[in-house]
Amino acid sequence: MEKDSDVLTKYRAVTNKLKKRFLKKPNVSEGSEEFASLAKTLKSQECPQYAGFCCLAQARCEHTLSNPAGEAQALTDAARSFLEAEQMDKELRVPGFQEHLTAAINCYSHAIRVHIENKQIALAASLCLEVGNVLRKMNKPGEAIVHYQRASELQSQSALDCLSALQKVAECKMETKDYEGALAVLTEMAYLAHERGGSSVTGRPIGAYCDILARCEITRVLLLLLLQPTPQRIRPEHAQTLEKYTWESCDSLTEMYLGEDLYLLLQSVVMACQSQDLMSLNALQKDLWPLLNPEQNQLLHYVIQELTHPSGEGI
Repeated sequence: MEKDSDVLTKYRAVTNKLKKRFLKKPNVSEGSEEFASLAKTLKSQECPQYAGFCCLAQARCEHTLSNPAGEAQALTDAARSFLEAEQMDKELRVPGFQEHLTAAINCYSHAIRVHIENKQIALAASLCLEVGNVLRKMNKPGEAIVHYQRASELQSQSALDCLSALQKVAECKMETKDYEGALAVLTEMAYLAHERGGSSVTGRPIGAYCDILARCEITRVLLLLLLQPTPQRIRPEHAQTLEKYTWESCDSLTEMYLGEDLYLLLQSVVMACQSQDLMSLNALQKDLWPLLNPEQNQLLHYVIQELTHPSGEGI
């Protein structure tokens, strides 16, 4: 930085203005503005970690002024500044203990708490999702789960938003190889979509809920084929899921939101797995590939690997 831009001196100057003096009340509002200005300057000079500290000081000022919206925004700005510092360290391969990431998550958590205390539930949920996305991007899906889970709980009154957050929970569990946990989350999603997404006339799921149910159904079937639970261990609802794909069975509702072609292909996959027909499975994989999303295609690949290596080496 330039010589005339002594950060510490400027920071101390603003801090000293805020100290209580005899018969003189500090101008906290002015101090908040000066900290914000200093943070902006530091960001432009590519010193995000120092900008983060200035944003934290600004948040303290906003708290003193009883301005929760300003406090939460300053805390969020601090979190994003610390994240930028973490990313810079990562790109430069600077050794460390991810202290900037820890500081960022603490700032996010504080901002979320401020939003919740002031009944700004949607804003709190959006920050939970932001933290989860950040951790997932940094290849920490296991740590992201708790934040996505909290977002789903905060959005329980909005079914589609809740389901979207739960989908991220399921994806993270699959990324960490917690397939049983992912299956449980997807089962919860299916129940919620059936319960909240029904038409007032027919009672059947409509619109976006059909897409969610289709995605859950396909992934659940593939997870069950991968896990291969024994008849003694399989839960009744999971047994019913697989029973829908026997030759004798036909579930018109499932076929409705999957489509006839996809339903028949899944039925063929289930039967091929039960008979351990690898040749048919490989042929079906080619047909299913364009119809499945990346996670589902990966699961189908694992299913085939597991059948090829029954000892468990396939996963």
